[in-house]
Amino acid sequence: MAMPSEQDDASDAEDRRVDEIVRRGPSGAFAVAGFATAIVVAIYFAFYFFAYLPRGAVQ
Repeated sequence: MAMPSEQDDASDAEDRRVDEIVRRGPSGAFAVAGFATAIVVAIYFAFYFFAYLPRGAVQ
C-alpha cells in the first residue's frame, strides 16, 4: 500500500505535468486556426481571379 507522502509526491508531479501541457496547449490550436484561415483566403482569391474577373462586367 502506498504511503500518503508518496501519493502527494505523485500528485504534485502530475499537477506540474498538467500545468506544463496547459501552458503550451493553445499554440497548436492557433496554428490550426491560422492555417485554416489561410486556406479559406486562398480559395477566395482563387475564385476571384479565376472565375469572377474573367467574366468581366455583366450588363
